[in-house]
Amino acid sequence: MTKWRCDKCGYTMEKDAHPNECPSCNEKCTFTNVTCYTPECGGEKNIDPKLYDKKE
Repeated sequence: MTKWRCDKCGYTMEKDAHPNECPSCNEKCTFTNVTCYTPECGGEKNIDPKLYDKKE
């Protein structure tokens, strides 16, 4: 499953696809895929800190 972070409130969820509306802030938001795919951050079971901390 993919980990998604709401770019508005920072809420993180694990789903196959991000929703149209954030379940935390109830807004239509942009979601960033923050899933880690490299061994350095633990593989896909963990959140990639480089992506999570990235501000758009």
